[in-house]
Amino acid sequence: MAIKSDRRLLSGARSLGAAAFTLLLLACGGGGGGGGTTTTPIATTYTVTYNGNGNTGGTVPVDASTFQQGQTVTVLGNTSSLVKTGFTFASWNTQANGSGTAYTAGQTCTMGSANLTFYAQWTAQAGIGYAYVVNQYTTNGHQGISQYTVGSNGSLTPMTIPTVDCGTTPECIVAHPTGKYVYVANTLDGVPGTISQYTVGTDGSLTPMATAKVAAGTYPLSITVDPTGKFAYVANNQSANISQYTIGTDGSLTPMTTAGLAANYPDQVAVHPSGKYAYLADGDGNKVLQYTINQTTGALSPMGTASVAAGSNAYSITIHPSGKWAYVTNYFTGAILEYAIDATSGALSQIGSASVGAGQYAAYVTVDPTGKYAYVANPLTMSSAVFQYTIGTDGTLAAMSPASVAAVTAGSTGAACIQVDATGSYAYSTSGQPGSTVTQYSIGAGGALTALTPASVTTGPGPNKILIINK
Repeated sequence: MAIKSDRRLLSGARSLGAAAFTLLLLACGGGGGGGGTTTTPIATTYTVTYNGNGNTGGTVPVDASTFQQGQTVTVLGNTSSLVKTGFTFASWNTQANGSGTAYTAGQTCTMGSANLTFYAQWTAQAGIGYAYVVNQYTTNGHQGISQYTVGSNGSLTPMTIPTVDCGTTPECIVAHPTGKYVYVANTLDGVPGTISQYTVGTDGSLTPMATAKVAAGTYPLSITVDPTGKFAYVANNQSANISQYTIGTDGSLTPMTTAGLAANYPDQVAVHPSGKYAYLADGDGNKVLQYTINQTTGALSPMGTASVAAGSNAYSITIHPSGKWAYVTNYFTGAILEYAIDATSGALSQIGSASVGAGQYAAYVTVDPTGKYAYVANPLTMSSAVFQYTIGTDGTLAAMSPASVAAVTAGSTGAACIQVDATGSYAYSTSGQPGSTVTQYSIGAGGALTALTPASVTTGPGPNKILIINK
């Protein structure tokens, strides 16, 4: 039997389904007419980053927050020891070249419609002075003086014009007490030797004087200027005499009558801080010659006791800043002899039970400006290139711990010279022949030397004496 559908039932079912669908649309917000809710768009956020802008150490601060446009950003400080050699951190800026808006720690700004970067801003540190090194070998046919600025951290940086010409085989370099003039002894600049003379510019660079050189004796090894800046003295090794000069108001040297000496091979002359006495280390004569200085003319005269014994091969001599003591190195034995200086006559008398050792060889000796520490350059032991001592209240030397420090010698075997800057904060040793470096140190609270970073700088070939002029 055929079954017939009931049209009324089907029609009712269709009506019920339509109603249910309509309810479903209304519940979901559909169906038109604007009666439903709207979806809120996700807000755009931005970041803040910090850029070291050429830093050489430390790390930039990190702000992990995100910001919407219009929100307040608080600027962070230099919290992770960001540093740049030769510069001091100053502030942040929205432009690397400093042309944007400057901010310091704790200041606020409003976030814009783009990510924000703060660039470190650096202020160049004022240097403490200038350094000069005489190089004994030729570079491109020239023998010259390497010249540097000394940063506030003690590090040497070559000047824009890194070298200045001088005479042949320069041995020694000294400055006038004013720091305005510099003099260099040229050992093989013809016969006799010569002294080059320079003015010091406002930027520390050297310029030869109108009379670029004056004559000295044969093979001049050292030059020194008296504390008044009126007289200069040169030890001539081969002609066995001292050349004496007056110094003009423009710094130029004018020869006096040469002082004849009973000396074998004079190496170095030193002047007492009072300007009343001079002393000559006579290498092969194994003694120190001692003189009084005429306070008007500058002429030298032998003391009543013309000399004192000074071990074997007296090579260099330095006077303690107090004027109470003197120290002499014996090159081939590595010994240092200590002397007291008579306050009335200026005569030397040896103190201490014996000489102090400074390794296999002892070249140049220097005392820091405070008078608390002494340093000796050892030319043939790279790992013990500089020996270091404390100075007692009686003037005697006592080895520090460690007794010596290494140097960067770049082809050489030790240190030819050691010098301390006028602040007593830094020391510098030269590598000598045939090296080409200067090792730079900081001086600790107890006088011990520690290599800076970088530990050395490049100079010309065969660097010998170094001079530091503080501003």
